[in-house]
Amino acid sequence: MRIAGLAWRQLKRDLVSGDVRILLAALVLAVVAVTAVGFVTDRAARALAIEANRLLGGDAVLRGDAPIDGPAREAAGSAGLRMAETVELDTMVRVGRGDGVQLKLGELRAIGEGFPLRGEYRIAGADGVEAAATGVPAPGTLWMSRGGADTLGARIGDTVGIGTLELRLAALVAQEPDAALDYFNVAPRVFIHPDDLEATGLVQEGSRIRYRLVVAGEASAVERFTAVAREHLARGQRLETAADARPEIRSALDRAGRFLGLAALVSVVLAAVAVAMAARRHSARHLQGAAVMRCLGASQATLAGIHIGELLMLGLLACTLGVAIAWGLQWAIGGWLAGMLGIAIPPAGLMPALGGYGVGLVVLLAFAAPPVLALRRVPALSVLRRDLDPTEPAALLVLAAGIAGIGALLWWQAGSPALALAMLAGIALTLGALALLAWLMILAVRRLRGRLRGSARYGLANVSRRAGTSIAQVSALGLGLMALLLLTFVRTDLLERWQLALAAEAPNRFIVNVQQDQIDGVAAVAAAQGLTAPVLYPMVRGRLATHNGTPVRGEDYAGEDGDEASGRAQRRADREFNLSTARELRDDNRVTAGEFWGAGGTEGVELSVEAGFAESLDWALGDRVAFDIAGRRIEGRVTSLREVDWESFRPNFFVLFSPGALDGYPASWITAVSVPQGDTAFTRELVQRYPNVSVIDVDAVLTQVRNTADQVSTVVEVVFWFALAAGLLVLLAAISASQDERLLEGGVMRVLGASRRQLRLAQASEFAVIGLLSGLVAAVAATVLAGVVAQEVFDLPWTPDLGMAAAGGLAGMAAALVAGLWATRRVLDAPPAVTLRELQG
Repeated sequence: MRIAGLAWRQLKRDLVSGDVRILLAALVLAVVAVTAVGFVTDRAARALAIEANRLLGGDAVLRGDAPIDGPAREAAGSAGLRMAETVELDTMVRVGRGDGVQLKLGELRAIGEGFPLRGEYRIAGADGVEAAATGVPAPGTLWMSRGGADTLGARIGDTVGIGTLELRLAALVAQEPDAALDYFNVAPRVFIHPDDLEATGLVQEGSRIRYRLVVAGEASAVERFTAVAREHLARGQRLETAADARPEIRSALDRAGRFLGLAALVSVVLAAVAVAMAARRHSARHLQGAAVMRCLGASQATLAGIHIGELLMLGLLACTLGVAIAWGLQWAIGGWLAGMLGIAIPPAGLMPALGGYGVGLVVLLAFAAPPVLALRRVPALSVLRRDLDPTEPAALLVLAAGIAGIGALLWWQAGSPALALAMLAGIALTLGALALLAWLMILAVRRLRGRLRGSARYGLANVSRRAGTSIAQVSALGLGLMALLLLTFVRTDLLERWQLALAAEAPNRFIVNVQQDQIDGVAAVAAAQGLTAPVLYPMVRGRLATHNGTPVRGEDYAGEDGDEASGRAQRRADREFNLSTARELRDDNRVTAGEFWGAGGTEGVELSVEAGFAESLDWALGDRVAFDIAGRRIEGRVTSLREVDWESFRPNFFVLFSPGALDGYPASWITAVSVPQGDTAFTRELVQRYPNVSVIDVDAVLTQVRNTADQVSTVVEVVFWFALAAGLLVLLAAISASQDERLLEGGVMRVLGASRRQLRLAQASEFAVIGLLSGLVAAVAATVLAGVVAQEVFDLPWTPDLGMAAAGGLAGMAAALVAGLWATRRVLDAPPAVTLRELQG
């Protein structure tokens, strides 16, 4: 308690005198940066998760081929979750009577009261005005998907036959909450009230009916429900969450989450830079006071306890202030973000606040405690001469533990092992390169300064005379700039990628079930409508039979805890899926392993498999896989693995056979075209000419994907600019924290008659050299690291932007120059006597 009291008295004295204000400001800024970005990213991630759940109509969906009862329903009720149910089945939909009747196989959905629990149906009535539905279809009426109505030629008020029941078409569905989960089940669809289902006569013994139980509520309650549901999944049941959405949706959400993790990492790096530089100044300013206490008989333990205690109290004070400021900032930003996205933003959790305390205390102790602990083994006379022994074991141990703690914080904030490893390796290599180049710069300056005259010579002399300080500043400034440039490069590439992937010309009509003799006719209809000539791909339905000679069964892929990955593998092993063939790969497919079709076709039947699909089923290059196609067995060897760009909205397949391998097997053909929005002539003419062909309108899907991507982009923009602003403030604190020596020398030069202009030019030359080196190294390091992060973490193609790198380097030099001149402005504004008295006491 006595040592704690002394530590508290020293902290109060330092706060009053100003000795600790720079460190306090740097700590507060660092904690604000880390915590505010953490709060914003946490709230944004929660909002995006809720928005993604709108694609399900709820937070989780349990599907089954029988009415859903038992433990899952009981778990939903006991957790206080809201519930809704739907019933789905395939049936013929007819419009009109007599010779003019239109028939089409469609999907019937009976949607219960309260559905959807998340999202909304957007419907259009007879006036054509779209609006959010306020309920479900009234008994005796139905809704129909807009694409289905175009296909059947149905209009509002028409009578539509479903089984033995005839209902009035009351509205057209323009957007569904769950349309983006599987756009191959979208046309035509009809929606009725559950009370009308029995009257259709379709619910009979042997009917293939699909039941869905949809739940929504608090995240923790939903997690409990999903855990119980997975544990008690019956045969024919499947649990779905937002992770089962279309690959385009999953990709946008995953990349957004990784970017938010990257922004948090950048905040941690900037916090470490600022606090390390400020702590260095704080420790140096207390050396003489510690020496006096040693001379007066203070023990090593007492001295260490007072200074460590002061650091802990200072850290708690700064962290509390930083978290409080960050809480206010995120509250204001959250309200603005909610208005921008048009969705409710949930409150933030406590983890960002804990992260702020962790970053502040760990970084402070890692960089401020070692110099204090190093005093323990130094004689009093040596301390008075500021001659420290750098081999103090406890100090090195604390420094190593602090660096390990920072590494652990980076790993925790990343949320991705690949991102954490890339950042840690990038930081280590960048620091090494910066330190080496700074040392080489000092050697070069020492040779060059003799040839210069005037203020430039004095400024460069300062760089070489304070070698340790210059190396530390170049390293700190370069590392901070590297982090900011990395965030800028990745954010720019990420947003450009989304804009290109969701361009206006993306295909919005899928044409399926085209027969061999209809291929030329479909192309002719497209040409007559002025559309780009479509490329058609064969599609053969097959089921997995054997893998390396062993029969494939779904239960072989059951995980120990029934996780989602094993469930997906089970479904893939059990169900039929589409196979195809291709002679050449499109630009949205890329071979990652093996060779796409052996030279001259000498390999026999070859398979090219999507890499994620192969991984889920434990396939590898060289494996032999057999499929059952309509009772016939075909076997091939896996010769290549591919990455597929699912965001291209073009037909893609998990498994491709080598050319000619599927000849003679029953196949239909599929293609995708881009049709101007609102143009129904193409669909009408094609269906009239080829009634067996299905034209699937995915405009609603594209709208949902674009909306999600736009919301994600907005979140990325907000977090980016906030992290950038916080980072610039932290960098300013880092530069300001190491200016005592410059202020002291400037005061002496003023006393000796130096003019304001001479001092300003000298400072400018010094900061320009430091900033130029820091900026150039930071730009190169950020470019390389951005390429690694883009390709390995975000799965994005990367092309170095040399212009942006050069601009980043120049911006770094400008930032160092402006911040340095601003931080040392006191030497010009204050009388020399005041400056010298403050710094020398």
